[in-house]
Amino acid sequence: MTATILFVDDEPDLEALVLQKFRKRIREGAVTFMFAHDGLEALQSLDAHPHVDMVVSDINMPRMDGLSLLAKLQEAEDKKSTIIVSAYGDMSNIRTAMNRGAFDFLTKPIDFADLETTIDKTIRHVEMLREARRRQAEAERAHASLSRYFSPQIASRLACANGEGDGMEVQWRDVATIFTDITGFTSLVESAKPEVLGELLNEYVGGMTDVVFAHEGTVAKIIGDAIQVLFNAPGDQPDFAARAVACAHDLDSWAQEFRKRWKAKNVSFGATRIGVHAGPALVGNFGGGRFFDYTAYGDTINTAARLEAANKFLGTRICVSATVAGSVPDFQGRPIGDLMLRGRSEPLRAFEPLRPADVQAPAIAQYSEAFAKLEAGDVTAMPAFAALVGLHADDPLAGFHLRRLLNGAKGVRMQLE
Repeated sequence: MTATILFVDDEPDLEALVLQKFRKRIREGAVTFMFAHDGLEALQSLDAHPHVDMVVSDINMPRMDGLSLLAKLQEAEDKKSTIIVSAYGDMSNIRTAMNRGAFDFLTKPIDFADLETTIDKTIRHVEMLREARRRQAEAERAHASLSRYFSPQIASRLACANGEGDGMEVQWRDVATIFTDITGFTSLVESAKPEVLGELLNEYVGGMTDVVFAHEGTVAKIIGDAIQVLFNAPGDQPDFAARAVACAHDLDSWAQEFRKRWKAKNVSFGATRIGVHAGPALVGNFGGGRFFDYTAYGDTINTAARLEAANKFLGTRICVSATVAGSVPDFQGRPIGDLMLRGRSEPLRAFEPLRPADVQAPAIAQYSEAFAKLEAGDVTAMPAFAALVGLHADDPLAGFHLRRLLNGAKGVRMQLE
């Protein structure tokens, strides 16, 4: 780096003297000098050459003195590090200069060895400031980018990590993942006015991501109306399964309230379906050198997407795997059955998670009894489900099982696709 130094002094011989004393450093490209004869000329020079690194200024000059110049320099956004030159023993002006933000001072007559040492010290200070500003700017840019994916807390931590051990590298991790999708969204796209659709979808995605961030989840993908969420990535979250279930409940509640608000505006917005699974996944930044694309791949991710789609057949809004249910202390929910999902050779037990207030409802106890009969192959399973549907016609999962039984199905293993 070549340091550019502006000397401000009205002595006619100073320019030649400085160039002579620093000729070796100038030839080496270490420093370059500019000169002004008073404060006003210095300000004009700085306007024309904002790359100047530091200023060395005398105090007593015509038109604008050095202390007034120093005050102007401190008002600027890019405050120049300034060395003030004063007469020997002029402590009053020296104190004023330091109080106004001078980096250092020298006394006349100038000792050029002392000047060179002071200049070197000032240049190191300038370089440190620039490096700090560069790091801050990088952190701000990183935070702005990361905030699209991560909660504010995680984004701030990753932005300050300077790429070292920040979890962005591609790696296998145990994660919990959520997939969401909107029922009938394609039909809405084809029928709604663009301005309505834009407002609706932006509000929906914004609200859903706020819920995710409240649980410190990571938004891995947003594709139209579909959202993919990760927990335990990039940072460690030992309770990632419990976070995912709690987040799924809150996403469901928010989406249902969202539907009501837009129904009041005469816009029919479909239910949000949610699938949750946990297991190993390949996680990291897959954006190459030009893009940032933090996401996850693997069977765990595909299974969560299949569970989300299973809600369409089951009539449920949230479907979680037994892997997730078994990882959540005191998990509360009701069994759905053993699902044969596309891409899997073995059935996967699925559950509908329930909030504590819902678990105590009489219908849940009735469902558990009917499901136990179904699982055991008891012929009384059909009348048990029929009685349940008779009392609770608004229970779509009970209705699903009753229809299966009426169509001749047995047991709890089912092929949905």
